[in-house]
This record gives sequence, C-alpha cells and structure tokens, in this order.
Amino acid sequence: MSSSVTTAVKAATLDKIRQALQDRPAQIAAAKQRGQKVIGWLNYFVPEEILLALDAVPIRVGTGGDEQLVDIGARYISTKNCVFVRSVVGLLGEKKDAYTPLLDLLAVDASCLQVFRLAEVVKYYFKYETAILGVPRSFAAPEGREYFRQELRSFTAELEKFTGRQLTEAKLNSAIELLAKIREALRYLYEYQAQDYANLSWREVFEIVHAGFYLDRAEYLKLLQELLAELKTLPVDKNKIPGLQPRVFLTGSQLSPGDVKLINIIEDLGGQIIGDDLWTGLSSYLDIQVAAPTVDALADGYLARVPHAALPYLDISTDSRIKKLKELLQKFRAQAVIDHTLRYCDPYTFKAGETKDILNNAGFPFLEIHTEYASSDIEAIRTRVEAFLELVRTRNDVAGGI
Repeated sequence: MSSSVTTAVKAATLDKIRQALQDRPAQIAAAKQRGQKVIGWLNYFVPEEILLALDAVPIRVGTGGDEQLVDIGARYISTKNCVFVRSVVGLLGEKKDAYTPLLDLLAVDASCLQVFRLAEVVKYYFKYETAILGVPRSFAAPEGREYFRQELRSFTAELEKFTGRQLTEAKLNSAIELLAKIREALRYLYEYQAQDYANLSWREVFEIVHAGFYLDRAEYLKLLQELLAELKTLPVDKNKIPGLQPRVFLTGSQLSPGDVKLINIIEDLGGQIIGDDLWTGLSSYLDIQVAAPTVDALADGYLARVPHAALPYLDISTDSRIKKLKELLQKFRAQAVIDHTLRYCDPYTFKAGETKDILNNAGFPFLEIHTEYASSDIEAIRTRVEAFLELVRTRNDVAGGI
C-alpha cells in the first residue's frame, strides 16, 4: 500500500507483515486440508476468542472501494443498503478474491441490521452456511446482558457442532490472552504513530490493523511485538517539523480495506490523520475486558465495550461512545474531526448531527462527509476537505499552533 504521508525511517517489520499477508491464503488452504474450519465474520460483536478456541481459522470479511462489486451486490440486495453491504454481497457472490472461496461458514452479529440482512441474502442465493449472533438493543440493561449471554451460549453451541470441537476452558483462556495482547499492541501503535517524530504513520497502522483481519493470530502477535521492538531502535527524524499539518481525527462508521478515497484526499491536501474510532480501526480494540475464561464473561466483556452508533443510545449525557471519542481526541492531540459516513448508513447519519454539536462545543472543528465507493464525488469531497483544512490552519495560526 502506498502512502502520501511518509516516515523517514521505515520499519523493516512492515515488509514482513506484507509478505505474511501474501502467504496467508495458501496457509489457510493447507489448514482446511488438515480439517480446520474457516469462519468469516462480520460486524462488531462476534468474539474471535470463540472461533480460535474451537480451532477454527477466523477471517474478518469485507473490503471496500470497489464499484463493480457494489453493482454485482445490488442484483441481490436493495440499493438502499449501504455500499459496504452491497459490496460484500458482491464479494461473497463472485468469490474472486483470495479468501472468500476458502470460507466454510459466515458468522454475523445483528448489531447492524443491514449486515444481518446480508447474511440472509448470501445464504439464500449463494448457499453459505451462516451463524447469527443476536445483539440486544437495550444493551445497557440487565435484561440485555442476560439476552446476550444466552445468545452467545447458543452461538457457541452451534459452532461447536459445526466445527466438531468442544470449547474448553484452557483453549478459551489461551485465546482470550492472545487477543488481549494483540489489542494492547495495536493500542500502543496508535499512540506511537500520533507522536511528533514517529517512524510510523496512521495509514501504516491502519494497514497493519487490516492485515490482522486475515493473518494467523499467533503469528500476527509475533510480528506486532517484533515491530514494537524495532520501533524502539529506530532514530527519530529530527528533520520533521511538528505542527505544519492539521491533525485530523477520523470518526464515523467504517473504512474497509481498499476504501482509501477519503484517506487519499485528506493526505493529498496536507492533512495528517492521527487517529480514528472506526469499526475497522481502533474501535474494535478498545475496552474489552474479559474477567474469566467463560462464555458468559466473554459476553459481558463484549457488551460492556464502547458501543458503536448503530446501537441506540438516546441519553447523550451518558453516551460512552461520545465520552470515549472526546478522550481519544485529547489523547491524540486532534485539531479537527472528519466524520465519514457511508450513504444509507442511517444510524451513523442520525448520530452525526449531535456528535457535531457536542464536539463543536468542545472546541473541535467538525466536517461531515457522506460518500459511496464511486469516484464521481471525489472533486466535491476534495473541495470541502480543502476548505475545512484551510479553516483549521487559520485557526491554528491564530492560536499559535499546538
């Protein structure tokens, strides 16, 4: 992956991660030959811990930015669904990428109802085996917690039957520890890249996060730890001058692997992305605390994490998503926020207005972008982002920079 924001000293481990990604489809095919099941998953609440503890190969499914896949998907699902959903339907129907032909089952949680519908469509038209994990709408209530526990027990039993493996406390504990270490490493990389003289850009961290959708999780952790160790040995780039580029934080729904339109525009116009709380970025690795190696504790840990905007949270004053977003803006020293919403992603659209009001009151300029995977709106978005970044630069000049 190319990058408009470059770092002076490149970490060699980045190339190892890219090479591991190249090798991964063949490794998964070999795992299938040995009898392991390959389970693709979508959304936000499917615990990879369960998949790993059942000796399955987890793959986080979904790419973005491909208009052709959107058109293919629209033959099977309404054009009023967001482009990501239509694109994934096209991806699962075509099976021309390296991973979808390897899937034995698609696991989906019902936090996003469009993705829930996607699972029904690909099961009907393309004959995918599917497993659905229900997610409570009243996720903060005791009844919601009990509902999710029961759902995860049923989901686990279904996968035990499918994989022919039984969940054990020892294997679940190992999977919980492995994923906790991965999340910790990724959180550190996010904090590192936001430093003034970091030898890693946000874009590179985003690329690393997406590599983790596919790589063997134990091997992925080794590569992350190798990268962390290497970064400590690299000299800082003293030629960099902090403060010249507006520090932009990305919020909103998701930017899937391959969906780089907005990223390219921001970086081409001189903005520096320094953080995100996207589904496909940092948000998935925040605040999951699992107290014990049990299915119930796993359910509690996932349900207590920072919610995404597709779940109803009507009390703004106690909305933990907004609270976490404000914490991240402070931690990453953001100067501006760009809210990315895929068109027809109604929950995020509903939330954008109140998020803008809250962040404006907190002193953060806010730009809301609605887009699809088509290239027809590039110039319109470029014009808006350019004006927004100029506003931020002027504001920084008046304030004397950060």
